[in-house]
Amino acid sequence: MQKTVNILNRKARFEYEILDKYTAGIVLAGSEIKSIRMGKASIAESFCEFQGHELFAINTNIEIYAYSQNFRHAPKTERKLLLNKKELKSLQKSVQNKGLTIIPLRLFTNEKGLAKLEIGLCRGKKNYDKRETMKERDTKRDLDRIKKAYN
Repeated sequence: MQKTVNILNRKARFEYEILDKYTAGIVLAGSEIKSIRMGKASIAESFCEFQGHELFAINTNIEIYAYSQNFRHAPKTERKLLLNKKELKSLQKSVQNKGLTIIPLRLFTNEKGLAKLEIGLCRGKKNYDKRETMKERDTKRDLDRIKKAYN
């Protein structure tokens, strides 16, 4: 088992402009935490959605723990996220009024061993914004290559 878990959503930073970040706890069932600690989870296709006044992570894939027998879980179920009431209200207001979306950015375990999900309040990028991001990344890579060759 890994000591610290850090599962990233790499597509999110390319597809969305991140406006604000929050750290939320996750309600897990059965052996899900053991699968997360082994690094057997994926948040690449997941998103967050309000159902009533509660926030849920949808399409988060946590694989079945191989050594569990009785308490098997469904890999892609909705998982409730735990935030303060004030944070939930502000998120819900900005999603409804401004047309923003909530995307999971990182799944990690804290120092106590609890699973946490870092979510971001995001706005979708247009195609020209994505091209600009790729252009900046390429120029940075070229500059680093030149600096390395010079030294």
